[in-house]
Amino acid sequence: MSLAELICPAGTPAALRTAVDAGADAVYCGFQDATNARNFPGLNFTPDELAGAVVHAHARGTKLLLALNTYPPAGKVDLWRQAADLGARLGVDAFIVADMGVADYIARTHPGIRLHLSVQAAASSPEAIRYYCDHFGVRRVVLPRILTIPEIRQIKREIPCEIETFIFGNHGLMVEGRCSLTNYLTGQSTNMDGVCSPAGDVEYARHADGSMSSQLAGFTIDRFGPQEKAGYPTICKGRYTAPHRPEGYYAFEEPVSLNLSRLLPDLIEAGVHAFKIEGRQRSKSYVRGVVRAFRAAVDDIRAGRQANMADLVALTEGQKQTQGAFETKKWR
Repeated sequence: MSLAELICPAGTPAALRTAVDAGADAVYCGFQDATNARNFPGLNFTPDELAGAVVHAHARGTKLLLALNTYPPAGKVDLWRQAADLGARLGVDAFIVADMGVADYIARTHPGIRLHLSVQAAASSPEAIRYYCDHFGVRRVVLPRILTIPEIRQIKREIPCEIETFIFGNHGLMVEGRCSLTNYLTGQSTNMDGVCSPAGDVEYARHADGSMSSQLAGFTIDRFGPQEKAGYPTICKGRYTAPHRPEGYYAFEEPVSLNLSRLLPDLIEAGVHAFKIEGRQRSKSYVRGVVRAFRAAVDDIRAGRQANMADLVALTEGQKQTQGAFETKKWR
């Protein structure tokens, strides 16, 4: 397995074809149910669509990774087992899993298919990662977005599997796999139902002064001026008022995009095998632009050339970018 494999999002069959044609080494997607953490209306794949996607991807030398990265409720694991069985029959190249029971079932039932540990498992220590490798044969871990490059380098020395890191897209500060904020308001869980701010609970209200409110389950999450772009109402990225901040402020995190384009050489040097782009809920134009930019960047870096990533700023959430926890100056 070569370093710097480019893993790209595919929320729909059209987005998958776009990612493949733009140069993805692998695409990741999910079924239209609670087995994946992007279970939104209008997204994801039917069994027939996934069958066609596998054929399309493989014909162009691209791998297809199936996300089964949510946690089954007690006594309701059949949906996840059926999804794994179907994915295996259709010829997916790997399963992305979070739940130990799902990992165990796949390891026993489909031992010839690679297991990748989802970021939703929140495994950020060598001990935790080795547990999954030893017990379930995990071949790759997707690391949480809270680690510095020196920490990634040290983890790589202590684990027997490949490393995948996010390089572009949503910058979530919540610990993946452990967020309960949406469930608090809507009764649906990101980690068990695959929905963060379900669309049925989202509303927008235009006010007389031209401003707009975004609401979730009847609660106002944010308010935008007449010229501001209204964002999707997720609790962690909402603005709130308080006695000491009556003007409103981001209590959890500001809506910014993760962009590690400048750190790609350092991530490769640290031993990262695969770069993951977030965005299964994004448009085809977003997927095309981001995948093309990173395809060219990875190819330039491999060839010893300077990569140009200036066009990515137009695709960032909130028009702001961050390198998050990755941007430490203490490389060694």
